[in-house]
Amino acid sequence: MSGSAAYRVETTSRLAQWRIDSLASSTYRKSDPFKIGNWNWHLSVEKSRTLIIRLYPEVSNLTRENPPIASFMIKVVCVAGDRKCFVHPEVTDKLLKSSEDFVWTIEVPLNGKFIIDIEFLDIKTTPPDGGEPCSIWNGGFARRQFNDAALALLGRMLSEGIQTDVVINASDGSLSAHRAVLASRSPVFRSMLLHDLEGKETAAMNIPDVSIESCKALVNYIYGNIQNEEFLSHRLSLLHAADKYEISDLKEACHESLLEDIDTTNVLERLQNATVYQLPKLKTSCLLYLVKFGKVFDIRDELRAFLQRADRELVAEIFDQVLGTWKGF
Repeated sequence: MSGSAAYRVETTSRLAQWRIDSLASSTYRKSDPFKIGNWNWHLSVEKSRTLIIRLYPEVSNLTRENPPIASFMIKVVCVAGDRKCFVHPEVTDKLLKSSEDFVWTIEVPLNGKFIIDIEFLDIKTTPPDGGEPCSIWNGGFARRQFNDAALALLGRMLSEGIQTDVVINASDGSLSAHRAVLASRSPVFRSMLLHDLEGKETAAMNIPDVSIESCKALVNYIYGNIQNEEFLSHRLSLLHAADKYEISDLKEACHESLLEDIDTTNVLERLQNATVYQLPKLKTSCLLYLVKFGKVFDIRDELRAFLQRADRELVAEIFDQVLGTWKGF
């Protein structure tokens, strides 16, 4: 490993890994800064009879004025021999300002190559005017879009049923909306409505591949009336609808949101959806998480089952990543 690479930390949106080839006794090493959320972070290791690991944000005005409150999982994986793994108990809502705020001492001496792996579960900040800390991630793209007064008016038109003139029939229910709003947001909806409207005052539009709850979430998004929890609960259904009905901003909102919380419980599903809906950033992040960050070892059984049913091109891509990433490590 070259001198510059020895200090580099690889990252995805919530995951950071520092690969260390070797560390002599009585040695201190500090990583290059790496970006997670709004902050630049550092890791440091100190080896004597123990291994001391620190995680902290880089000193800046942002850190002083709005320090991160982080929840994360951290572990150390020894890649030589029988691949030992040391896991720290989950850290929840830890205020991090300096290198002394999170210190982990591993009593067992480590030799050879090892990886420090950090998965950020959440990062919160306290609002400038006080109050409860809130996440920098949950809601992300979707929540920021819906505070405009015009959108609030549209939401009221929908919730109060003011002058609705189209019925949307989902797989297990129906709801009313405004054809002008739907037609302006989706060229597919526009075509469906024009075809159905001949001689009718009220149109009917059938979308049988969407449940009524997901349909409500879709319509609420279109009207700017969706809540954060509703958006997160229906992301995959909304992604399907956005792709089918050509609602590009909703597809991008789902794409960005799905990037934020990749973990071992959802990475294979996310990888499949990234392939189906042609989401290149999501596919790249999933492959990085699985292969470069070594999470394939954590979900071997699930991955084996996934590979048996996955598209051949996707399987080949995973194996290419495995061969390219691990051949020199």
